[in-house]
Amino acid sequence: MLAADGEPSQNRLCCSQIRVKPHDWHVEETGDGPTLLLLHGAGGASHSWHSLMPLLANQYHLVAFDLPGHGETRLGNRHRSGLDTMAQDLASLCADQGWTPHAIIGHSAGAAVGLRLTGKLPETPKLIGINPALSPFRGLAGVMFPVMARMFAMTPFMTDVILRNLATPGRVTSLLKSTGSKVTEDRVAAYTLLFQNRDHVDGTLLMMAAWKLDGLLADLPKLDLPCLFLTGGNDKTVPPVIAVEAAARMPDAHVHSMEGYGHLLHEEAPEKVAKAIVDWLATTK
Repeated sequence: MLAADGEPSQNRLCCSQIRVKPHDWHVEETGDGPTLLLLHGAGGASHSWHSLMPLLANQYHLVAFDLPGHGETRLGNRHRSGLDTMAQDLASLCADQGWTPHAIIGHSAGAAVGLRLTGKLPETPKLIGINPALSPFRGLAGVMFPVMARMFAMTPFMTDVILRNLATPGRVTSLLKSTGSKVTEDRVAAYTLLFQNRDHVDGTLLMMAAWKLDGLLADLPKLDLPCLFLTGGNDKTVPPVIAVEAAARMPDAHVHSMEGYGHLLHEEAPEKVAKAIVDWLATTK
């Protein structure tokens, strides 16, 4: 059956707001088949998957979320923006909706959230991390960055200061290019619109302020599930060696590097990422 635009009707993107305490979740669904959950990184939103989702929708049921405080997900509790609490709340959402994911796909910090989520679901899914952020801030940044983010998140006018300085196309272009990715005008426009959302900026600061990986990193050797880490060789945000080091500590994790691409790998090269995902899922038990 075809929709009005010629696309299979089951692959049409369906957006909804789902109230499952404590948050009002923005969820996007498309496709038919085994369920894949898509988790964006800090400062992003579900729009970052829009080029990848149509390439997977003929084989899989895709569910993309805006994380708490990000995009159009309304944060219900300012104390639930950390790694463990986000994973707990996502597990509650999955239980409420009856989703049993075959795999979780997480970008950057979303990969860390996904790894935590795997242990909170009734059936353990596979995990695909795209440029996974699996390392704490190092050196002085490890001390100062969380403190500064916490200060910004607790000071209302600081969110407005950041908003004014960030939400211009020129500034967004520079920010995206600093990730090592080649950005297009439509990507700049999408992120500019996102960064003009005060609640989104506030939610991003809250997530950064609460970000702690110690527990997850300590548990990596015990995470006995199939994992694939896709890395961009030109990633300037999370060096590819982070994924290599994490995979070496895990029972069943593998790294596939894609040279010439940056941190926004799935937005730069959606066809290559889709093929890597489909091939790996097809050959991994």
